[in-house]
Amino acid sequence: MAYIQDGASLDIIDSSCPPVFQTPIKRIHQTEDVQRFLVSEAYRDIGLFILQLNHAVCPRQLAGSSLSVYPLGSKTTSTRSIQSLQTLLSCIRTLIGKAPPDPGSHRFGNVSFRTWFRLLNAELDNLLDNGLLAETLRVGNGRAKDEVASYLLGSFGSPQRLDYGTGHELSFIAFLGCLWKLGHFKDGIQGGHIEREIVLLVIEPYIDIVRQLITTYTLEPAGSHGVWGLDDHSFIPYIFGSAQLTRPLISEDDPMPTDGSIRGAPKPSDITNPSIVEDMRQVNMYFSAVAFINDVKKGPFWEHSPMLFDISGIKDGWGKINKGMIKMFNAEVLSKFPVIQHFPFGTLFAWDENRSTLDSKRHREPTRSQNYVV
Repeated sequence: MAYIQDGASLDIIDSSCPPVFQTPIKRIHQTEDVQRFLVSEAYRDIGLFILQLNHAVCPRQLAGSSLSVYPLGSKTTSTRSIQSLQTLLSCIRTLIGKAPPDPGSHRFGNVSFRTWFRLLNAELDNLLDNGLLAETLRVGNGRAKDEVASYLLGSFGSPQRLDYGTGHELSFIAFLGCLWKLGHFKDGIQGGHIEREIVLLVIEPYIDIVRQLITTYTLEPAGSHGVWGLDDHSFIPYIFGSAQLTRPLISEDDPMPTDGSIRGAPKPSDITNPSIVEDMRQVNMYFSAVAFINDVKKGPFWEHSPMLFDISGIKDGWGKINKGMIKMFNAEVLSKFPVIQHFPFGTLFAWDENRSTLDSKRHREPTRSQNYVV
């Protein structure tokens, strides 16, 4: 169990005295290695970064101010770090047009995905040598670039297996976490605003590209639990999408609400109403994910997505769902060998044991002022 204090954020390295960077390698080779991962610095940092982003998209109603909500929709920003990643993703999307799907019959896994992936690999250096990204990656005589490139390349599925799943999605979160640690986002307004831009203006467009890859190349779900999984391909949209709908914080220091919803929010049960899902898909990540399921699956929702259907019956609001999603992500993504075995470890997301986690396990119990991954 990794304890994470509310309001904590991922550390930024000292660029004047950087660590020795290395190309990430796999460390998890058998199921027993998962337990070792759960006490690693990488596990702590992944959890910390996700909770940091999660807290940022929760609505606010701070003292003396009006209600602030953070829907999808706006694509513009004046933050250079975010603009650099929007440009990166736009370039990656254009590669799809250069690798049209093979016209043969492919129920799963169109072989042209391998062509697309080769194009991405060939363009990777140029993509990361552009503008502010290039400036960020010069730290450590440019060796940080190898680590960052590894996570970016791992974010778009497997050309060998012709699949995409939550492990690839996790690699993109690690890519952004690397950039955070390297100080890439220091130009943004700190304390929540820049994290919101990361979620709404970078992660959501990334997910949209992935959906285009899935439908263009009929990518197979990686590590799917079938109908008894939450989603064939993604998990992150359900975390941040439920956070968008929780009851508001009244102080920036408040922990994430664990129950309740923002006034006027759709009910959790509304995910079974196709018209409401369509109305909400442009403004909320949770409903956008459900809408994509409706795009690619036929039949009754309760039949093809029984876990999401069961969750839709929760009466305690989106805060309760958000808390559950964090726990489920830990259990079904970070703690599952078929998913986490592919995650590579370098310097920025390290295999080293996290001593603070071990000490917390021995000496501390969680309090109400703490948020934690269970």
